Amino acid sequence: MPTPVTGSAEVPPSGTSEPEDARARQEGDPRVPLSRRIAELEPQQWLTCGLLVLAAVLWTVSLPMTDFRHMGTYGLLDKFSPLFYFSFVPLTAGFVISLRRAGTAPWWPAVYCIALLVAIKAPTAILYDAVRYPWASKHDAVVNHMLRLGELHPHEALSGNMSAYDQWPGFFTLNAGLVKAFGVSSTASYLNWASVVYGILVIPVLVLIYRTFTEDWRLVWAAVWIFELANWVGQDYFSPQGMSYILYLAILAVVLRHFVRPGSAGTLRSRHNLDPAAAAVPPPTTVRQRAVCVAIIAPLIAAINFSHQLTPVMLCVALIALNLTKRYRNWGLLVVTGIIMLIWDLTMGRPLFVETVESLKESAGNLLNNSRPGYAGKLTGAGPVLQGEANVIMVLAVVVLAGAALLLRRRLVRSALPLLLVSAAPVPMFAVNDYGGEMLFRVYLFGLPGAAFFAAAALVPAAANTGKHRVAYRRITAVALPLALVALVAGFFPSYYGKEQSYYTPPAETAMVTKAIGNAPKDALILSATGSFPMALDRYDELEHWFFVEQEEPENIKMLKDPAGYLGRQISKGTTAIVILTRTQETFTAAEGLLPAGGFAELRSKLEASPKYQVIDRNEYGVVLEYHA
Repeated sequence: MPTPVTGSAEVPPSGTSEPEDARARQEGDPRVPLSRRIAELEPQQWLTCGLLVLAAVLWTVSLPMTDFRHMGTYGLLDKFSPLFYFSFVPLTAGFVISLRRAGTAPWWPAVYCIALLVAIKAPTAILYDAVRYPWASKHDAVVNHMLRLGELHPHEALSGNMSAYDQWPGFFTLNAGLVKAFGVSSTASYLNWASVVYGILVIPVLVLIYRTFTEDWRLVWAAVWIFELANWVGQDYFSPQGMSYILYLAILAVVLRHFVRPGSAGTLRSRHNLDPAAAAVPPPTTVRQRAVCVAIIAPLIAAINFSHQLTPVMLCVALIALNLTKRYRNWGLLVVTGIIMLIWDLTMGRPLFVETVESLKESAGNLLNNSRPGYAGKLTGAGPVLQGEANVIMVLAVVVLAGAALLLRRRLVRSALPLLLVSAAPVPMFAVNDYGGEMLFRVYLFGLPGAAFFAAAALVPAAANTGKHRVAYRRITAVALPLALVALVAGFFPSYYGKEQSYYTPPAETAMVTKAIGNAPKDALILSATGSFPMALDRYDELEHWFFVEQEEPENIKMLKDPAGYLGRQISKGTTAIVILTRTQETFTAAEGLLPAGGFAELRSKLEASPKYQVIDRNEYGVVLEYHA
């Protein structure tokens, strides 16, 4: 009969067994003198440390060589120094080597994962003298709006569809408090670091989730590494969804570890039926214990609902998927989550909720439209096109690797079925709504934690496996693992930095925009090609905004024939109208295919030539005109 699993796996997943004294030295036992521990470090440990130091030195030296102020169509891709790219060779090599001892020294892969996060996400925070992602300044404007007024107006119509931020204000009220606590002028002083902060916070949450299904630290850290490289979506910037995503994963971690129903594990309680790397099913909990857990995580569920519109829906979808399993059939938690969401949607968020429900009449069932990318035209320019192609390749790479694990690690898949269901749960959202052209990216993001785990499982075989075929598989993966990680690193950069020319705005351009909007009289109309430039929605509670190129391309072709007349016919008599055209707008409209080649220059020249549009400010990065009927 199979032997019941009562604790950790009988065979360590790392496949190693060490004397107690050696293990004490490796784990930093204070009884062992530091000098002795250093002297007795093995060559592999010295190599692990040395490669990390080498990567850090190369990366640090390379950053000042990055000429980010003169980016072309390839963004930062051709501005990074060769040393920058080369620094990821020792970084990846050191990580792969550190995995060999992950069972006894898991902190080394952890350090490497943090180093990877900093290496791929921190360059813009360190280099840029302006806000990365022009639309992030919109969120800074919301915080400033709340600090200035000290109150919310959830049912007041605000320009630029900004009412939703007063209806879901959790993230912004939190940062308003942080601005006061830190004594800084605005969130602009730290918002570029959001991706690094979010990334560091998500690591321990992912570890908790992955350790629920595997005892193999190699698999855990390989999954974290793949998650970081595959997370090119760009939703971890200073935004409500970035914070809500971490809370979402934290709730899933609690559910997966503490909501197992008694008697639901069945044969998975036996080590004989588990993959050698699989963890035993967590201990079951009673109804009372689960009720206490619901009470504990209810504030986190509420915080998500206070901050973001889509994440609560994704949480409900994930919980529904878990309820399909006997192991996690907890309808009470799902009901509580749904009630909290509906209470918020029908009170503070009612205006947008009603609007969204009405839009479902057109979007529901329209799979092709709902899965389209978030731009109206066709990507143009070498950098944006390369980024789009790299995005597709990165998705396919993760899917193919995860699919291979479903075939090669069937026993692991069986025990980790809840994680697989949670990862697939967002896919049906394509049948509901396009979420402003972002549903494709959100479905990928919410499915990524599980996909990264199974992708890693395909590359990190169980060390305890024996047999002719298993040995051959381990030899193949010994080569496939470093090659796959290097390929993911290579794919990350065009996916994440290929359109960087649209994401960086020179301070002089921002200063010109700030001056124009700051001097505009109350109730004036601000016109611009797009809203993708810093300060675009500053004073959104006092001014009207019209981003007149953010429409279907045929209408923009019509507008270009006579832009002065096209805009003038839609400006109410007596309204002070100010047109702001900047280089960042030009780059964005070209990259997203909103205007034909040369269309923005044509738009600007025709408006400047019109006697009804007077130039009131200009510099090398843009022009400000005032309309006179």
